[in-house]
Amino acid sequence: MHIDLNSCFATVEQQARPMLRGKPIGIVNRRTDQTAIVTASYEAKAYGVKVGMKLKEAQRLCPGLIGIESDPSKYRYVYHKLMEIMSDYSPAFTMKSIDEGVIDFAQSSEQIRSRDMEDIGREIKQRLKDEIGCAMRCNVGIAANRFLAKMAAGLHKPDGMDVITSHNIREIFETLTLTDLTGIASRNEHRLNSVGIYTPLQFLDADPELLRRVVFKSICGDQWHQRLRGWEVDDVAYDLKTCGRQYVLEDRNLTRAEILTRLHHLVEATGRKLRSQGKSARGVGVYARMHGVGGLGESNGRWGRKGNYWHETYLAPLPFFSDRAIWTIANRLFMNVPAGSIREIGIHCYHLEDGLSDQLTLFGDELAREQQVTSAIDEINQRYGERTIHAADTLDAGIFVKTKIPFGSTRYL
Repeated sequence: MHIDLNSCFATVEQQARPMLRGKPIGIVNRRTDQTAIVTASYEAKAYGVKVGMKLKEAQRLCPGLIGIESDPSKYRYVYHKLMEIMSDYSPAFTMKSIDEGVIDFAQSSEQIRSRDMEDIGREIKQRLKDEIGCAMRCNVGIAANRFLAKMAAGLHKPDGMDVITSHNIREIFETLTLTDLTGIASRNEHRLNSVGIYTPLQFLDADPELLRRVVFKSICGDQWHQRLRGWEVDDVAYDLKTCGRQYVLEDRNLTRAEILTRLHHLVEATGRKLRSQGKSARGVGVYARMHGVGGLGESNGRWGRKGNYWHETYLAPLPFFSDRAIWTIANRLFMNVPAGSIREIGIHCYHLEDGLSDQLTLFGDELAREQQVTSAIDEINQRYGERTIHAADTLDAGIFVKTKIPFGSTRYL
């Protein structure tokens, strides 16, 4: 069973503020005209407002659109409430993102498995209203595997419930296009078209050898053949490869010193992410996007194709994990950023390893002390709130660089 909260952030804001119910709202990460919409209510979507659209552009389409700055604490609360509800039906449940979850009933109790799945779906819908609030709505999809359940959950939004079985799958696929299938974007659509597959039904009927050898040229072809027929191939947990943060600067006239305080803020957020997953890193990368830069730069870093993207990386011989170590490297790398007006900065750690050890050989014999201090700061920040303790030079940056909730990952929730 796939559960998808409808227009999650916007719906949560309408639940929290009754006067917003029935009105077009757009959730943004910053209160400026040029910020992008991260979620739109269904009232706003009816005017053509879409995710990624600039707030100013969206307000031209929908003059009554209300821009609301995102409030991560609310969304995190709803995320955990949905997890609690899902856990009552099976020990095997997974949050795929902050607003989507999957329940695997194969490991449920006999009492749960004996119930009608659609009855359970209706019960979950009602529990959302009873335990979170009356404005909460979700789509429910039921099928033999995760892929088809997600497809079912997207058929009739908002507040729909659909079941895909071997008896109705062909009928449902007749109403869809290839790009309606989760995981098939324009590139994969082109691959399928090249062998005469233009519809989901043709995809369903395709020979597995053709998919493996010609279309996808890998085991992915076999997986698609199985996925479309209800076999489970997506119950896979992937290890963390990188972690980082980025930030679009609030003013194009910031000094380099002011930009560095914001970069330091991103470093602290990245360090917390890294340690929360029990990881250390060997690599650090920083980047900057510039306003209207053309041609090649004169720095030691590398430029993107359009000439307005600069980045530089460093791979250390030993792993590290503390904010101090990450900042030492990031600060040194950022000294090479070319002259010009910067509009966006970012940092990421890579070459991740399990465990928090061996870092302080970079700093002499301070290993035990640095580990204790880092652990204590993380514990205090976790108990009393993020940035209860932070670097002094990031004090002002915290007003601008705020914690945001990602849609695509639940690792840090």
